[in-house]
Amino acid sequence: MVASPASAPDAVEGIDTERVETWFSNNIPGVETPVTFELIAGGRSNLTYRVTDAGGRRYALRRPPLSHVLPTAHDMAREYRVITALGPTVVPVPMTFGLCLEESVNGRPFYVMEFVDGHIVRDAETAERELDLDSRRRAGESMADTLAALHAVDVDAVGLGDFAKREGYIERQLRRWYEQFKNSTVEGADTATIINAVHDKLAADVPAQVGAAIVHGDYRLDNSVLGPDGTVRAVLDWEICTLGDPLADLGLLMVYWTEAGDEAAILGVTPTTVPGFPNRAEIRSRYQAASGRDISRLDFYVAFGYWKLACILQGVYARYVGGATAGDRSSVDGFATSVVRLAEMAVQTLESS
Repeated sequence: MVASPASAPDAVEGIDTERVETWFSNNIPGVETPVTFELIAGGRSNLTYRVTDAGGRRYALRRPPLSHVLPTAHDMAREYRVITALGPTVVPVPMTFGLCLEESVNGRPFYVMEFVDGHIVRDAETAERELDLDSRRRAGESMADTLAALHAVDVDAVGLGDFAKREGYIERQLRRWYEQFKNSTVEGADTATIINAVHDKLAADVPAQVGAAIVHGDYRLDNSVLGPDGTVRAVLDWEICTLGDPLADLGLLMVYWTEAGDEAAILGVTPTTVPGFPNRAEIRSRYQAASGRDISRLDFYVAFGYWKLACILQGVYARYVGGATAGDRSSVDGFATSVVRLAEMAVQTLESS
C-alpha cells in the first residue's frame, strides 16, 4: 500500500526525513518509527537535531552546516570517534549510537547520540532562571573538575593515540589561525597591524608543552549540559577536538568566563556575570588542585585565547562582507573594532603576566 502524501514525514531543512528515518530503522536498535526531527542548534557550527521516535525516545543527530564547509572541517567521523572513546571514562559525554558516512542517505555524513536532558546556559537570564546560587557555584566547580578529568585521560588507553599530532600544539595553532587571518582580509579594515604584532609576541615566547592531552578546543559553559544542581552532565561540541597542550583549554575557558564589569559585549552576554558563579581565580585554583598541573604560565594561554578568537571573528567578518549579508557591511562594520579589541586584550594579558 502506498502512503498518502499526508502521512509522509514533514520536511526539515538539512534532513532527508524518509532516508534518515530508514537509516534509523536499520541501525538504531529499539527505535520505533515514525521519527520526527527538530533543529535545536545551528549556525556556522555543526547542526544538531532532536530526534523523537514513536515511543517517545529522544536522540541527538549531528551533521555539518549547510554551507561554508571546508574540506577538513566538520569531520563527523572524528567527532564521533572521540565521544565514543570517552564514553567508558569519567568524562561526561553522550552515549553514541551510530555513524553514517554514506552521503547518499542525507547528502553529508551524520552521527546519532544520546539526547542528554538538562540546561544549556547561554545567557544571564537562563542562569538566573534555571540555577540557584548553590547550583551556579557547583556549575563552575564541575566545569573545572570535568576539564581536569578530560586532561587526565590516557589517550593511548582509550584508542586515541593516533588521533592527532601530540607535540608543538601552540606552534601549530599559531600557524593555523594566522594563516586563516591572512586569508580573511577586508578592504578598509585595519586589523592586521595588531594581529601581526600579537602573533609575533606569542610565537617568541611559547611555553614548553608539558605532556599531551585531549584538547576540546572550545570548552565553555554553553558547550555543556548541566543538571539542576549545576553538575556537568555532558560536554558537547567536540568538532575541533585534537591532542596537544591542555592549558589551551583552561586559557580559553578563562576568556569566556566573564566576570561582572568585563567587556562582555565583545563575546556576547555571558551567564557567569550572574552572582553565585566562582570567579576566574577560583576556577583556576580548582583546576590546578584537581589536575596537579603547573599553571604559572596560564596568562600566555589566556592571551592566545583572545588572539585566536580575534582571528576567528575576522574570518566571520570577511565571509559576511563577501556575500553572507548580500554585500551590506552596515551590520558587521563593528566586527573590525571587536577584532582589534580582542587583540588588545591579548596584549594587556601578556603585559600583566
